[in-house]
Amino acid sequence: MSYNFDQVIDRWNTAASKWDSLDSRFGRTDVLPMWVADMDFPSPPSVQEALMHRVQHGVYGYTMKSKSYVDSIVSWMKRRHQWVIDPASIVPAPGVVPALSVIVQAFTEPGEGVLIQPPVYHPFKRTIASWHRTVIENPLVERNGRYEIDFADLEEKARQAKVMFLCSPHNPVGRVWTEEELKRIGEICMRHDVLVVADEIHSDLVFAPHRHIPFASLDPVFAARSITCAAPSKTFNLAGLNTAYIIAEDDDLRRKYQSASARAAMAELNVFGVEAMIAAYNDGENWLDELLRYLAGNLDVMESFLQQNVPEVRMFRPEGTYLVWLDFRALGLSPKELDQFLIEEAHLGLNEGHLFGREGEGFQRMNIACPRALLEQGLHRLAKAVDARRKG
Repeated sequence: MSYNFDQVIDRWNTAASKWDSLDSRFGRTDVLPMWVADMDFPSPPSVQEALMHRVQHGVYGYTMKSKSYVDSIVSWMKRRHQWVIDPASIVPAPGVVPALSVIVQAFTEPGEGVLIQPPVYHPFKRTIASWHRTVIENPLVERNGRYEIDFADLEEKARQAKVMFLCSPHNPVGRVWTEEELKRIGEICMRHDVLVVADEIHSDLVFAPHRHIPFASLDPVFAARSITCAAPSKTFNLAGLNTAYIIAEDDDLRRKYQSASARAAMAELNVFGVEAMIAAYNDGENWLDELLRYLAGNLDVMESFLQQNVPEVRMFRPEGTYLVWLDFRALGLSPKELDQFLIEEAHLGLNEGHLFGREGEGFQRMNIACPRALLEQGLHRLAKAVDARRKG
């Protein structure tokens, strides 16, 4: 079956955060939104059909973790990631960030350290700090256009941490960690008794020849000292349906998480989210394969365009995710000046790099999960603005 990812769908006036919050987010409404991580594509037909069928029932009361719900996750992980999980290890969550908040409360005390690898998804730091825990940073190191882990620094920082937030694949730099890298992370964290919390929400969005490897799948010891956070939301564009879950194979970890989740009133499921997830995991695989091919095509277009027209902007081609990390430092602008340039001159709404940590200063994150016509419009806006600066 062929899916039309070129179709441009009008999302204005649908209360879409990405489109309808431009004035409050960027100070003007004429920017092209290429920021928050949801897609401008409709979800798979199987998901739409499942939701319409459930709507027709007419009763939308509280729902529960059904066998179909659990089976869809177990089957997906086995088919897509060669990971066999115990159905009992799955616990629903309203979102990955709420799950991280629960984990911080359940497994750390005020003042204790939580380790992150900046530049990294900014809610990590916010969640840690909001519960008065200490942010421990193991910055990634750029080598020859690719980000790598500073393992010597990780060894030292792990001594100060109780928990590590592992972003896998990494947002925003787009790395898909190799088996060797993941094993080294695991060995260091096990050596220092650090609980690994793997945010694997982008795990399905990986480009060949790269392959996502679930951290907990590598070793029973890792599985016993880790919690995996996942969701179909990025994969199938279901972010508004609260479809996240955690996988904790260790009984004690899982019970502790469930207890903290119940205290925080974060244990409820969304009746439509359940139906959407089951349909996506059971019948959305062909759609996903076509999506990945389309996104790879978008990356090809973007890479070629920037090389030919905006060589000042360096693109880190992602191994995974539909988020592109862009280096604007050659323009010689301060972080504030760069933000203003993109909004006021290029009329683009991107995610400011400094949000991801001081290592992101001079960078921006662009979401390319959109019809190619929108991507090309954004690239031409950028080229025009940079060209105008060249001419002074």
